[in-house]
Amino acid sequence: MNPIQQVAVLGAGRMGKAIAIAFAYAGLNVALIDARQRTEAEFEQYQAQIQTDLKQELQLLENIQFIQSEQTVFILDQIKILSREASISVLAHCDLVMEGVPEVRQAKEDIFTWLDHYITPTCIVASTTSTFLVTDIAHMISHPERVVNAHWLNPAYLIPLVELSRSKQTSDEAVNTLKSFLQAIGKVPVVCNARAGYIVPRIQALAMNEAARMVEEGVASAEDIDIAIRTGFGLRFSVLGLLEFIDWGGGDILYYASQYLQQELGERYRTPEIIAENMRQQRNGLREKQGFYNYQQVDIAAYKQQVLHTFSDRIAANQLKPPFNIFNQQ
Repeated sequence: MNPIQQVAVLGAGRMGKAIAIAFAYAGLNVALIDARQRTEAEFEQYQAQIQTDLKQELQLLENIQFIQSEQTVFILDQIKILSREASISVLAHCDLVMEGVPEVRQAKEDIFTWLDHYITPTCIVASTTSTFLVTDIAHMISHPERVVNAHWLNPAYLIPLVELSRSKQTSDEAVNTLKSFLQAIGKVPVVCNARAGYIVPRIQALAMNEAARMVEEGVASAEDIDIAIRTGFGLRFSVLGLLEFIDWGGGDILYYASQYLQQELGERYRTPEIIAENMRQQRNGLREKQGFYNYQQVDIAAYKQQVLHTFSDRIAANQLKPPFNIFNQQ
């Protein structure tokens, strides 16, 4: 497949508009396509509304000093809001179509059936769906080898991560081309196989449900739980990934902690078999130089120093560094 140069976003909802901004920010000409069939008068009204929405989003980015006013003008000029009919000639030249229509099966099937008539067989089709598997989407369009799911996190123009989900039918070429493209525009793509929930949604659903459950059980107030997340959990895992943190502390520590929590709080804390197997194979992490990661060639002392340095920077940036020698300053 050729490098991606011509892009279209099909569906101008919240996610579609945000992705169009991300593409335009990178300097791409973006066709933002209305997924619905409308009369000319209806489309003109809709187009004006989308233009207003884009300006509001960009004004917000100006307000937080993420972009400057001249960049707003540039981004708006890069995005062309098109009706279905007006997009047909553009779609014929697209290397990537990012679909973001409502999460309704019939709506998906209708739009992909329509789209299939106008794109080339090599055009990558990426759905932003969070509820349909890539295998489900692939059945809706010809050449399933070029179909990928691309899950952006809100707001798409700010959050770097894009989760790519592939099926057995998805070609390596399509995945690698899309991954390289996203990296080129400053995103951080990761790849997972076709399973429900992607990576982040599965983890955050468990965490959010547990936080709500603690409020329900009277463990702590909503305010205190969120303070704990912002100043402990969130800070820590902005530096170390979850699996990296298991290696840092020791997989055996997680195993025994999970055993206790399972006994006290139920099956949702049951330890996955991979943790028990790592213990049996003495792959508990840093101290054994093997865990989820291999540390055989890693300078452990230098690695720890780098992690703690980054952590210290995050604490300072969040204005959470405690005052020094405060009792002698009174």
